[in-house]
Amino acid sequence: MRATVDRAGLDPQGRLPKVQIRRIRKGDLSRVRDVFEQSFGDFLERQLGTRPRQAFNGAQYVHHRWLMEPWGCFVAEEDGSKLVGAALAATWGSLGLLGPVAVLTHYHNQSIAQQLIRAAEEFFEENKATLHGAVSYATSAKHLAIFHKFGYRPKSLLAVMSRAIERPGTRSALPRPPRGTLTVRRFSTLEETKKKAALLRFHRITNAVCKGMDLAKEVEIVDGLALGDTLLLERGADLAGFAIYHTPGVSEAPAGSGYVKFLAIDPKQRKVEHLEQLVGSIEDLAQEQGLSRVILPVYLRYWQAYSTLVKCGYQVDQTMVRMQKGKQEDYEDPADLVLDDWR
Repeated sequence: MRATVDRAGLDPQGRLPKVQIRRIRKGDLSRVRDVFEQSFGDFLERQLGTRPRQAFNGAQYVHHRWLMEPWGCFVAEEDGSKLVGAALAATWGSLGLLGPVAVLTHYHNQSIAQQLIRAAEEFFEENKATLHGAVSYATSAKHLAIFHKFGYRPKSLLAVMSRAIERPGTRSALPRPPRGTLTVRRFSTLEETKKKAALLRFHRITNAVCKGMDLAKEVEIVDGLALGDTLLLERGADLAGFAIYHTPGVSEAPAGSGYVKFLAIDPKQRKVEHLEQLVGSIEDLAQEQGLSRVILPVYLRYWQAYSTLVKCGYQVDQTMVRMQKGKQEDYEDPADLVLDDWR
């Protein structure tokens, strides 16, 4: 059943358009990107009073996510021709992540977003995701209400933090922890057989953070499309932690910035110094590539991780709210050193 609608979105005869939900096809990708840019641009203009030049500041979400998880990407299509909404969903093992979800402004209040979310939820169920998550705007009652209809509950804030990176030779010296016997390697430099072994090592860490969580697809898509790289923090043969980061271009990194999609220190080797060293290595890479900022999103229930970033000179640029539902809804340990962006 459709909800009562505004006049916007009706056809010239005042009838509801025929909207079909289907999976995204390759030929849709540029139009899906346009739907996201237009929809979020409209929303931000209403919130801020001025329209941003780019809704995501150059960050790209559609193409690589579709390649990574094509069965979890959906569009709402009017009369078999016009795309009026889209939703992306992905699974990190037992964790299902929903978003972004967008519907063109003139098609609001027709239950289109609900139909898109319902399709994503069915995708999660097919893939046996036991925990479902999304990130939304804490100030938007409309966004919170629609997720509430599907059983999502607001949990805590996601803080999108960043720090400016100085040019070589001018860097203000924040104290760095002694490196000791820890070394950092790039996933992209490993032989193929060692890459497979590394994925298993990553899974041991993520499974210790949240049972069933697996970031293998994220690592492989970043490596396969050269969206950035994955850093391994090692002590001899032991993996102390890893970080998946994006660089600008066709990735989720905004223009001029390095961006961390996921970072975790092994809970068995949980030391603040390990997080500081991994963040320092990411900053070094950003500096080498001529980037001006590093962006590190952190969920505030990981309070120790947030406190460490503040100590390292990071400041909050934006806060959003994380919403969750499922069996492991309160799995987070505040002492875990984890940076995970569910957007």
